[in-house]
Amino acid sequence: MLRTKITAVVVAAAALAMALAAVMSYRGVSGLVGDELERGLDDRADTVVALLAAELPPPPREDTTEQVVSAKGTVRQLSPGAVRLPVSEAALRVAGTGRGESRADIDVDGTEYGVLTRPLPGGGAVMVGQSYEGAARVDDAFLWRVSLTTAAAVALSALLSWLVLGRVLRPVRHLARTTAHITTTGNLSAPLPPAGSDEIGQLTRSFDTMLTALRRSRAQQQQLVQDASHELRTPLTSVRGSAELLQRARGRLAPEDEQQILTTLVTETAALDDLVRELVDLATDRYTDEAPAAVDLVTLAEDTAHRHRTRTGRAIDVTADGPLPVLARPRAVQRCVDNLLSNAVKFSPEGTPVTVHVAGPRLSVRDRGPGIDPDEREAVFGRFHRGSRTQATPGSGLGLAIVHDIVTADAGTVFAAAAADGGGGAEVGFVLPVAGARGRRDRRRATCSGPGSGRTPS
Repeated sequence: MLRTKITAVVVAAAALAMALAAVMSYRGVSGLVGDELERGLDDRADTVVALLAAELPPPPREDTTEQVVSAKGTVRQLSPGAVRLPVSEAALRVAGTGRGESRADIDVDGTEYGVLTRPLPGGGAVMVGQSYEGAARVDDAFLWRVSLTTAAAVALSALLSWLVLGRVLRPVRHLARTTAHITTTGNLSAPLPPAGSDEIGQLTRSFDTMLTALRRSRAQQQQLVQDASHELRTPLTSVRGSAELLQRARGRLAPEDEQQILTTLVTETAALDDLVRELVDLATDRYTDEAPAAVDLVTLAEDTAHRHRTRTGRAIDVTADGPLPVLARPRAVQRCVDNLLSNAVKFSPEGTPVTVHVAGPRLSVRDRGPGIDPDEREAVFGRFHRGSRTQATPGSGLGLAIVHDIVTADAGTVFAAAAADGGGGAEVGFVLPVAGARGRRDRRRATCSGPGSGRTPS
C-alpha cells in the first residue's frame, strides 16, 4: 500500500534525524557535566588546601570526602564517617615530593569517585574525592527524557504523516478505483476524478488524455467495421448472385451470357481482394516497425512512375523543383505515391497524362479527371469516401485514407486541390518533414507555397 510505504519512509527518516539529534545532545550534555565536575573538584581542592593552611577545618559536603596523606603515607580523615579513599602510588608521590598533582577515577563500594591529590604547604598532600552518583542520576534522567521525547515525536510524526498522506493520496486512490473499474468493465466513458495543479493532477490529465485517445480509437474501429461491412456487402451480393445464377442454369446459358457472368465474378472478386487488402493495411499499419530514414522523393517518384507506366501504358511525367530529402518510412511513402498514382490513372481519361511534381519536401500528383469539389477536399481523405463526381468509378474509397494515415504518422500533412493550371482535374499530395537541421523552416515554406496546400483533415 502506497500510503503505508510512504508513511514508513517518513517515520524512518524522522526517527533517524531525532535519534541523531538525541545522541549529539546526550554527548554534548555529558561533556558539559564532566567539565562541571572537573571544575567543582578543582574548586573544592583549592578550598580545602587554603583552609588547612589557615588551620581551619573544611566544611563537610555530602558528595565529597577529604583526607590528608603524610609524606610517609599515613592517612587522616578530615570528615569523620566519610568514605576512606585508597592511596595510590601517584598520590604517595605527590605527598612525598610536595610537587605536582594526581587525578584518578576510582570505585569505592560500588560508587565512582573522581579523586584529586594536591600537595600541602607544610608537607604531605590532601586527597579530595567527589562522588559521581549525582551526575549519573542526572545523566540517566536526561537519557530517559530524551528517549521518551524521541519516541513521542516519532509516534506523532507517524500519525501526522498517515493523516496527511491519506488526504494527499486521496486523488490517487480515486484514480486507481476508476482505472480498475474501466479495466474490469471496459467502460471507457467512466469519468475520472477532478485534476488539480500538482503532479497527481498531471497524472490524472495524462490518464484522461489516454482515455480520450482510446475512446477515439474504439469509435474509429467501430466505424471502420460498419463501413467495411457496408462496402463488402455490394461485391459479395454480386458474387453470390452470379454464382447462384450459374448454379441454377447448369450449362443452359448462352455462351455470351455465361462469359458475362464469369467476367462479373472475376471483376467483383478482384474488387473484393483489393478492398480486403486495403482494409488490412488501414486497420494494421504494416510499416510501424520500419525506421524513419532520409528519402529522396524524386527517385522514389521515378521508380513508382516507371512501374505504373509499365502496368498501365499511361504517360506519367515526373518533374522536380528544388527537391529536398524528407524524413519518413521509405516503404510507407512508396505506398502513398502508389495510391496517389493509382487514383490519378483511374480518374484520368484515356490518353491524358499524369504529372508528379516534387517541390522541396512536397509531392503532388496531377490528374485530368473530373476534379474535386471544394467542399470535399478534406473529406476525400476519409475512409470509404466517394466523391460526387466519381460515384460510378470502381474503387474501395480507402486509397487516400491510407495516404492520410501514413503521412500524418510521419508528422506530415496531406492536401487536395484543383489543378493550378486551370486545365481541369485535381492535384493531390503530401508534405513531409525535411531530413536535417533545416527541416522545420523548409517544411513551413513548402507548406505555405504553391497551389493546393492545405491542412490535414481531422
